[in-house]
Amino acid sequence: MTWLITGGAGYIGAHVARAMAEAGERVVVLDDISSGIPGRLPQEIPLVRGSYLDRDLLDRAFAEHEITGVVHLAAKKQVGESVAQPLFYYRHNVYGLTVLLEAVAAAGVKRFVFSSSAAVYGVPRVELIAEDTPCAPINPYGETKLTGEWLVRATGQAHGIDTMCLRYFNVAGAELPELADTGVFNIIPMVFDRLTRGEAPRIFGDDYPTPDGTCVRDYIHVGDLAEAHLAAVRRLSSRGGSGDGSGDLTVNIGRGEGVSVRELVDLAVDVSGITLPAIVESRRPGDAAQAVASAELIAKELGWTARRGVREMVESAWEGWCLRHPEARRR
Repeated sequence: MTWLITGGAGYIGAHVARAMAEAGERVVVLDDISSGIPGRLPQEIPLVRGSYLDRDLLDRAFAEHEITGVVHLAAKKQVGESVAQPLFYYRHNVYGLTVLLEAVAAAGVKRFVFSSSAAVYGVPRVELIAEDTPCAPINPYGETKLTGEWLVRATGQAHGIDTMCLRYFNVAGAELPELADTGVFNIIPMVFDRLTRGEAPRIFGDDYPTPDGTCVRDYIHVGDLAEAHLAAVRRLSSRGGSGDGSGDLTVNIGRGEGVSVRELVDLAVDVSGITLPAIVESRRPGDAAQAVASAELIAKELGWTARRGVREMVESAWEGWCLRHPEARRR
């Protein structure tokens, strides 16, 4: 089998590509390099430069590399940006997925893994979010991911494609410093960014109904996330391409354990050695008090459980941050 990984030069994608290749899977990456970095990939992994919105390119890639399965990671994923530019998000995350699935169906590919998100749930008021928790996204990003799931399942049923939708919770950390997240959009790099600039980290709201008043989230190490993808593709590979589209599965990827924002910020401060106590600002609209995954279904279906803890996530993220910002260690 040969797997095409869209967005495979990105932060998550490079981890997935490496994990699959190291486990003996044949991998080809397609990436437009808008946020991906070619140097993240080992030289032995072929890189097709271009967009998954380009049908001609997709058709050529499927034929040239004899693709038999797809892991679709490429997407736009910033919540705030999706609110400001919903058409841009729907074009890439929904229309682009449509183009890709058309190419998949035309090429006779029978296995498809879709990168989804806990954003599909919106703001559920439950202790643990299970896969059957009602989905009610509150922003265009979450809407596009939920729409993407519907589209993937419907296409699978219509064209005999076994599909899997993986709902990520909060991804952090790095397997190697050079693979670390280069964006400053998630909480850990945001804290490191402010500490490096000599500014106190920010906490948005400390009056939530949680043990310390700050939001509680489920954080997953990107290395564990990559291993979950490997388990997913091996599950689909073992089915041998059923041809009836009956292989659909949707699972959460999380640790099933909550960590408060204050706990995470304090840990980031401790790991960095830059002692600047956090400041509390007003709540942000749309933040759920608690969002923690139930991780039972993925353990049952794929035999996967997270192995890495939160400190390992933060320490590995710090090593990656310092590789790009050596001034941080000198503070």
